[in-house]
Amino acid sequence: MRVRISERIVTIGGGTGSFTMLSELKKVAEHLRAIVAMTDSGGSSRRLMDEFGRPLPLGDLRQALVAMSRSSRLWGDLFSYRFPAAENGAIGGHSLGNLILHALQDQNGGDLLAALEDAEELLNTAGHVIPVTLEATTLCAELSDGTILRGETTIDRPVDRPLLPIRRVFLDPPVRATSRARKALERADKVLIGPGDLYTSVIPCLLVDGICDAIRSCEGEIIYICNVMTKRGETDGFRASDFVREIHRYLGRRVDTVIVNTGEYPPDVVARYAAEGAHPVEADLPALQRLVPRVLTGVFFSAERLIRHDAERVILAIWPELIGSHGPTV
Repeated sequence: MRVRISERIVTIGGGTGSFTMLSELKKVAEHLRAIVAMTDSGGSSRRLMDEFGRPLPLGDLRQALVAMSRSSRLWGDLFSYRFPAAENGAIGGHSLGNLILHALQDQNGGDLLAALEDAEELLNTAGHVIPVTLEATTLCAELSDGTILRGETTIDRPVDRPLLPIRRVFLDPPVRATSRARKALERADKVLIGPGDLYTSVIPCLLVDGICDAIRSCEGEIIYICNVMTKRGETDGFRASDFVREIHRYLGRRVDTVIVNTGEYPPDVVARYAAEGAHPVEADLPALQRLVPRVLTGVFFSAERLIRHDAERVILAIWPELIGSHGPTV
């Protein structure tokens, strides 16, 4: 019989890394919750907010729903489909999944939580997708020279801004966490923070009022999945301990376990990243071991054209009892 994880698992963050983890966790988890950042300021989400007065972005919610879907591949493909760009605007460039969520919200009188429940039913998700907040806000970053950048898209694209270190990020205006997010974190057996861009995916969730308190009150294990690569203009020169120190700024020393890659990447793939100003994150183990009680090391990446977390290996490091089961395998 397939080994299943009976623990209550909560992931928190956003971005490709988190959604890759959800895609694998859905195969083995019985109780899965995904808390999703709500600061996306680009693409189809931005247009729906501007053109239809939607106060909240839908894109990361859609991606989490698709990642957790157990329906036929057709439904996931439909939610992921993006219409080709068109000169006259219209639906060109929109994600069909965003439009479906937009329609479901209208059908539910503007209630986003009800729309998400309907989408979960359509996609037969392995758990629940929870927006970290239901209040509109803008992610802002203060650079080392005092410059303030507004909007995730602006922060996320170093070609559009000075290449200066980020001093801090904040939400304008401050917002409160949803009760669903707080309760999920407080009751979790394991909370998985990341992987994801530090300042535009992970920390934006921790900035929401009530989230850090909920994590600190959780009696379960708090696990931080450290990035495998730096990001130009965001985490230039960061080692693994630097990522953890930034998480500690908000959580205090509440992180119980850090997962950090110690495998070596193919030189040709690393060279492509280096040309764009990104580099492998150094696993500075002595510094990490002074910061957290437990550090799990190993080969936690896959690398073909791109370097990404290998979600199966991460899951097996957290739940070694799955080794040899019909769940994830290396």
